[in-house]
Parts: sequence; C-alpha cells; structure tokens
Amino acid sequence: MPTKQSQQNAGAAMTSVSRSHQSGTLYVVAVPIGHPDDVTVRAIRILGKADLIASEDPHVTQQLLTHHGIQATVTSYGPKNLHEKVAVLLHRLQQGSHVALVSDCGSPLISDPGHLLVTAAHRHGIPVVPVPGPSAVIAALTAAGFPCDSFSFLGQLPNPPSLSTRSLIGSLKRKRPIVAFCTETAVAHILKILGDHSPQYSVAVAYDLTKPNEHIIRGTARSVRDRLGPTQGRKVTLVLAGKDETELDDQAVGRAQSLSSRRIKTRKA
Repeated sequence: MPTKQSQQNAGAAMTSVSRSHQSGTLYVVAVPIGHPDDVTVRAIRILGKADLIASEDPHVTQQLLTHHGIQATVTSYGPKNLHEKVAVLLHRLQQGSHVALVSDCGSPLISDPGHLLVTAAHRHGIPVVPVPGPSAVIAALTAAGFPCDSFSFLGQLPNPPSLSTRSLIGSLKRKRPIVAFCTETAVAHILKILGDHSPQYSVAVAYDLTKPNEHIIRGTARSVRDRLGPTQGRKVTLVLAGKDETELDDQAVGRAQSLSSRRIKTRKA
C-alpha cells in the first residue's frame, strides 16, 4: 500500500509532467570561454536534449557542438531584432519546447542581452534553470591574485578609448578590485594613463584565457604596459587591484581624470 510520502511524491511528479505539457523550460547555459573542454557534464546533456539552442553567435556555438558530437538546432539571439527574437522564443517555450540560451563564450547575461529573454520567461511563468560554468570575469580575477571578497564589474567599457578611461577612472578609488572587458585600443590607452600618473598601481591583463596561448600579465601599471604584447582582435579582461591593494592617492586619481577629460575635449574639437 503506498505511503503518504510516496503519494505526495507521485503527486509532485504528476504536477511536474503536467507543467511540462503547458510550457517548456528556459536553460541558461554557460559555455567555455576558450578551451572547448571547459564545459560541465550537465551542460553537455542539456545542450544535447534541448529542442532549440538560442545563441549569441551560432557559428561559434556550432563549433562547440561539433567538438562534443552534439546535433542540435541552433538559432541566433542578437544582436539585431532582439525583441522580435524574444517573442519567437517565448512562443516556442509556451508551446512546450525546451530552449537553451548560450552566449558566444562564458555565462549568458554577462555583458550580453540575454536578460531580455530571461525576464520575459519569468513574466510569463516559464521555468528558468541556470546551468553555471566558466566565466572570464572569475577566471581573470582569481588568476590576478588580488583580494576578492568583493569586487566591481564594469562590463564592456565604451568606445572610444578616452570614454573608456573616463568610465574607469571614476572607479579607481573603490576599495575592491575592478574588472572590465576592453578592446585592445582601450586597454592600451588605460595602461598608458595609469602608467604615466600612477605607475605603481597594480593591474592584471588577461586574454586568450584557457587557450594554449593564454596570457595573464600582472604587475604595476607601467610594467604591464611595457610587457603587453599584441592584443588585436582579442577579448581582453582588465583587473585593477583596488585602493586597498595599492593605496592610489587622490592626487593621482585627479591627474588621471584631468588628463582623460582634456583628451575627450581635444577629440571633440
């Protein structure tokens, strides 16, 4: 005779099955940031069973799937017509399809527009399941070796480089590490400003993370500037130590802000 607990479990299972007939599940799946084998077993299973994979870069995603012998239907998610694509994917989810959302690398929603789909799913009562994994932010931060009980993430710094510098300089007095994604032009510009006006400020620059030619350069702003190799076309992650680590003085911050502002005005002129 079934116990009360088994009856409850059976009821929960029936509810789950019934719910799956009403809608699918949106899986937010982290993929490798470089090395294709840096992916969880669970992520491989989800990608293999999903009815549809919504990808920021279908070409890159297809390379990952091929590497792991996965056959799946992949559709683009971004960068254009995002609202229309969200509507299409939301309809598929409401019809019972299971959708895996992936970025071109790392964790979705970190400096990409995945939040639009996740927000829409929540709004319509569709289950959202995170499948965590690699992150360039965490990889660079931990490899830099700065105290990181807490940190600030600024996302992708804006272009042109002068705007990137102004955006970053305003954060330099924070008493925690600062992480940001940069273009190769922006990181060179930032290191020059810091190297000229606060040469002992500690930084780390990481690119090609987890790849055979991985680079993690840590040191003072001036030494990292001098050791930095060509980064053209690469995704660069910049880590600043924070004021606790280097005691950046207010005068240095002021000088950097002043120089950055003058360069912006010169560019506009």
